[in-house]
Amino acid sequence: MTQEVKRNYLEINSLEDLNQGSKPSDDYSLNLLDPANFQLNKFFYKNIGNKHKWVDRLTWNEEKWIDYVSSKNVKTFVLKHKEDLVGFFELIYHQDKKEVEIAYLGVLEEYHNKKLGSYLLTEAIKESFKNKINRTWVHTCTLDHKNALNNYKTRGMKIFKTEIINI
Repeated sequence: MTQEVKRNYLEINSLEDLNQGSKPSDDYSLNLLDPANFQLNKFFYKNIGNKHKWVDRLTWNEEKWIDYVSSKNVKTFVLKHKEDLVGFFELIYHQDKKEVEIAYLGVLEEYHNKKLGSYLLTEAIKESFKNKINRTWVHTCTLDHKNALNNYKTRGMKIFKTEIINI
């Protein structure tokens, strides 16, 4: 059985266009995952992506995960509430194009409806522009969280491409 999915690509070209989401309480911390830890990326990918049909990486072996997270062009940031894992985002730096892709961004289900996605996206965009780039981009689809597209648009991102895919 195939399912029709609408995928939107969005971009933001300047920090001046960013409409920031507010920082949650001081009980939350966001940090670069250093050193890289493929197990955490894999944990978030599987646990957040489970409801949204993130399937591309499910076949990855340990070596492929390690190669991916060890790339100098990939940075992972982890959001915690005290010591509990909450969410993450992965940035892929394309220095040759002067752009950053937000590859994955999400919050674990038990932390939904706390406006943490808007904060996480704000920080992903701010982090991206620290590298003197011309744009940050992302794609989302109708399988993602129901608020994902609205969050991207509310933060100031604009749709630059839309496509229909069948999965």
